Amino acid sequence: MIVLGRIAAPFGVKGWLKIRPFGDDPLSWRTMQHWWISPTENAAPNAWRQHALRDCQPHGEGLLAHLEGVADRAAAQAIAGWFVAAPREALPPPGEGEYYWGDLIGLAVTNESGEALGEVTALLSTGAHDVLQVRDGDTQRLIPLVAAFVTDVDLALRTIHVAWQKDW
Repeated sequence: MIVLGRIAAPFGVKGWLKIRPFGDDPLSWRTMQHWWISPTENAAPNAWRQHALRDCQPHGEGLLAHLEGVADRAAAQAIAGWFVAAPREALPPPGEGEYYWGDLIGLAVTNESGEALGEVTALLSTGAHDVLQVRDGDTQRLIPLVAAFVTDVDLALRTIHVAWQKDW
C-alpha cells in the first residue's frame, strides 16, 4: 500500500472528513473508486479497510472526503488520525520527475562522492518542501527533497543520489 495522507478530523455532522495529503496533487485521488484506511501507517496489506469514495473536493491545503460507511460525525471522529492509502496499481501515474512517497521508502541514498548515506525510512512534510529521512545505523540525516540536493532518483535501481556530505 502507498500511504497518501492522513484523516485530520471530522468535518460537519454528515460523516465528511478533513484529509491532510502527503505530497502534491491530491485531487487526482478523486479518480480512485476506493480508498483504504488504517489506524497505523505500516499496517499489513490485509489490515487496510476498503471504502468506496462517495465524494472528494479541495478544502484549503487539503481535501474534504466522504467515504461509504462513514455516515455521521461520530463515525468520522472514530477514524480521525487514521491513514489513507491505496495499492500501487490503483493510483494514477505520477508525472515526470514526481514520485509517490511510498516509492521512495527503502531506497539507498548515496552522495556525489559515492559514499553510502543510508536508506530512506520516511518522508516529512515541512510546509516549504518535503524532507527525506535517511537512516544509516544510529545516524539519521534529514535531506531536503529539492533539486538542489536530490540530483537523481532511480526507482529501477532503488537509489537516490544527493549533493550532501556524509558529515553534514
